[in-house]
Amino acid sequence: MSRDTDYLSQLQDYYARHRVFPPYSAIGELLGLRSKSSVAALVARLRLAGHLEATPDRRLKPGPRFFDRVLAESVRAGFPSPADDSARDSLTLDEFLIDHPSRTVLVRVKGDSMLEAGIHPGDIAVVERTHEAHPGDLVVAVVDDEFTLKHLAMEKGSYVLKPANPAYPVIRPKGSMEIFGVVVGMLRKYPKSPRRGQ
Repeated sequence: MSRDTDYLSQLQDYYARHRVFPPYSAIGELLGLRSKSSVAALVARLRLAGHLEATPDRRLKPGPRFFDRVLAESVRAGFPSPADDSARDSLTLDEFLIDHPSRTVLVRVKGDSMLEAGIHPGDIAVVERTHEAHPGDLVVAVVDDEFTLKHLAMEKGSYVLKPANPAYPVIRPKGSMEIFGVVVGMLRKYPKSPRRGQ
């Protein structure tokens, strides 16, 4: 099964680059499998494990576990702990961040009004659509037909939106304010350092 993990990783990389799977005839070449029966047996095992599924026209597509990622032990902010290469649990980002898929959207953050909350321009907010929120929630709200991401707070019996950057004022809506959703997670992709010699 460890070889299957390696084959699955190669298929995941291929899918990430092309957003489709190679045809059966090319899977063997991609993975170094010499016979059609080896490819068929691998695909059957990966389907059984939930990593792959077949469309009605018999093309491959990601299964419910295709996007599982290894869940490593938590990282300590102190003395280093030995790495353990033994089998670990796995989960998908959806499984970790999203409780209600039908009500969840991703919103790209613009501006720097939430820097002190650790939220930077370009971050992706995971937002659960709801019109109900409570003071202290991090929300996406529509104020006078414009979207904004702020902390919801109460001030003299009225809702206000507080930034996390002293350069920005508290938003005290004079017109309409609607809660679009509550932020339940945040994603950030760090740029890679250029390799030496490149």
